Amino acid sequence: MKADLIVGIQWGDEGKGKIVDLLAQKYDCVARYQGGHNAGHTIVVDDKTYALHLIPSGILNPKAINIIGNGVVVSPEALIKEMKQFDNLFGRLFVSESAHMILSFHTLIDQAKEKLRGEKAIGTTGRGIGPAYSEKIARAGFRLGELRDVEALANRVMEYLEQNSAIFQALDIKLPSKEELSAELTTFSEALVPFLANTTQMVWKLMDEDKKILLEGAQGTMLDIDHGTYPYVTSSSTISAGACTGLGVNPKDIGKVTGIVKAYCTRVGNGPFPTEDHGEIGGRLRKAGHEFGTTTGRPRRCGWFDAVACRYASRLNGCDELSIMKLDVLDGFETIDVCVGYEVNGEVIDYVPLDLENVKPVYKTFKGWDKTKGVRRFEDLPVAAQEYLRALEELTQTKIGMISTSPDRNDTIIL
Repeated sequence: MKADLIVGIQWGDEGKGKIVDLLAQKYDCVARYQGGHNAGHTIVVDDKTYALHLIPSGILNPKAINIIGNGVVVSPEALIKEMKQFDNLFGRLFVSESAHMILSFHTLIDQAKEKLRGEKAIGTTGRGIGPAYSEKIARAGFRLGELRDVEALANRVMEYLEQNSAIFQALDIKLPSKEELSAELTTFSEALVPFLANTTQMVWKLMDEDKKILLEGAQGTMLDIDHGTYPYVTSSSTISAGACTGLGVNPKDIGKVTGIVKAYCTRVGNGPFPTEDHGEIGGRLRKAGHEFGTTTGRPRRCGWFDAVACRYASRLNGCDELSIMKLDVLDGFETIDVCVGYEVNGEVIDYVPLDLENVKPVYKTFKGWDKTKGVRRFEDLPVAAQEYLRALEELTQTKIGMISTSPDRNDTIIL
């Protein structure tokens, strides 16, 4: 059985959590393949809101196994805190023993370096994600499986801290004593070791048993370390290909790929955002869409739908279909714009260039509509909304499979 995949197509915060939660009711396993607790999924079920950061969204399905893969960087402290929201996680949550840890000094490094960048700050969450991935690539990281021997791990961490003491002093970072470090690692070990597993073998076994598996990413395609708006990106591979390295599956193991997009665009942090609106429209979208970060609470930058970037991301991920989120946020606009090209030095292009900072969006205007909130059948949508959605299919060259008309799980049109 092949594993299906959910991937964000914009700059993150597209609403993947709702779709994964909705689909997870039909899957035996939901597996997360990259990112850290800088990501956040907000899920609303029966008017109750859940905010998830590390634990896969399938946790709300009592029958689903949930896996945090080796491609995720895990803050033990954050994961333990998040686990306390749920009862009886044994046998339902498994964490890769190969996943790298975010320790307290990673967070301090992240915050100190971001502060030093000043006006050129990337806009990270300051939660240690980048430094943890950097250590991983530099072959100097610390993996969760090492929590099985706290003394050996504490010695290795202290050796690392001593080797890099000049850097920590330059950044004015106070380091823990070995006793403080050992006590913290012991707490992590006691809480997390029972949940550690060889998750690659688990996924392979589930596939061999024809179990239905859903792969879940964090952030969005335009924040991918290779294919996003570098350097204003996250530190991992957010695209569908990242699921292969982040879980240990091969490309032939991937089945249906669903891209998640909002009916408009948002972005958190710094970096290019061609359709961003700094005026009334951006503010209206932010207010109506409750556009504040699940993890950080930061207000999101808002603007019209970017069909050029979406088409690029859809091709990059091999999307079979798109799920359009938050259509109801556009309710009440007289007209709605969609970016269909970029103007660069007087020339209009229809692709994403290396320099996205200096492009001017070329818009096509569509007629607005009154109300889509809570609508559950496509034919019950206003005609103008139907025309808008069909236009998005044509512009992105990807069919639409689902449409969300409110945060509630049940307010979803399935085509």
